[in-house]
Amino acid sequence: MEGLFVIFIMLFFIVGLFLLNIITSIWAYRDSINKGNSKEYALLILLGTLFFPVLGLIIYLIIRNN
Repeated sequence: MEGLFVIFIMLFFIVGLFLLNIITSIWAYRDSINKGNSKEYALLILLGTLFFPVLGLIIYLIIRNN
């Protein structure tokens, strides 16, 4: 019974991180479009933040236009 609870908590945590990754990737894509970048550049940002969540988001926050 206790093992099932641990599995449920871990599954909840993993799904939460996955959803956070998707949300931040969509935000970076929309922010890039709103900053006036091309759709190709925004798609590159989306893929970078989707496949490399932490590193991609940090790099995007550094290189984005203010």
